[in-house]
Amino acid sequence: MASAPRRSFWGGMGQAFLWAFLLSVGVVVLYPLLWMGLGGFKSNSQIFSDPFALPQSWSFENYLAAWQAVQGYMVSSLLITGVSTVITVLISAWAAYGLTRTPMPGKPVITGIVLGGMMLSPTVALVPLVRMLQSLGLYDTHWALIILYTAFRVPFTTFLIRAYMLDLPRDLDEAAMMDGASRGQIFRKIILPLCRPILVSCVVLHVLFAWNEYLFAMIFTNSPTVQTLPVGLTSMMSKHGTDYAQVFAAMTISALPIVIIFFLTQRYFIRGLTEGIGK
Repeated sequence: MASAPRRSFWGGMGQAFLWAFLLSVGVVVLYPLLWMGLGGFKSNSQIFSDPFALPQSWSFENYLAAWQAVQGYMVSSLLITGVSTVITVLISAWAAYGLTRTPMPGKPVITGIVLGGMMLSPTVALVPLVRMLQSLGLYDTHWALIILYTAFRVPFTTFLIRAYMLDLPRDLDEAAMMDGASRGQIFRKIILPLCRPILVSCVVLHVLFAWNEYLFAMIFTNSPTVQTLPVGLTSMMSKHGTDYAQVFAAMTISALPIVIIFFLTQRYFIRGLTEGIGK
């Protein structure tokens, strides 16, 4: 009888330790974001004199100035990220459907070629890509980054969606085909709704990549109307490097959309990754 309270005691200790550990991790992750956001309300003198204190006055002047400086880059990032995300996920989902649900000769070879694209390093292809986009008249355009982001993310996204589709029952396809549904109808009305968790995960992963990508955005764009937010933040830091309060405000503005997207989709994001990659 004495063993039950002892197990209960150690179980409670373990749960308390787990909660303390998770709380510590949460503080480590969230505190830098909070510190950065609060820094946008301070002045430079307050940042240097007492960097960990709360702002003396909650003025939005730094945020308004930062928004005026980055709003053009924000529009480009929203456009490029949104279009490339939709194209990448749709192409990858259709490719994964063909690789898992349709009979075709040489499917293992085709699958290996598609997934082998994950091994290609973007930095190796920079010079030929610059020449190719210049010859096509796409250099320094939104489409240059949209095409590049799509091309380099389709293999990885296809890998995730394919792993998820492998576990879907094939009886659904056969029943739908017996009812007269075409491959396209099966894909749109049956497979895509069942793949919602992994599709949401792929959307979040691509948004994180495209929103924060810097190398391609710096090399393949020159105009401020085309450049994305990471390049804009770099340009802003070179001009206002000593105005740390405004830089913190701009960084907070750039991080806020990603934080909101992740919190809105975290349930599907975790489920899609655990059910997809774990298969």
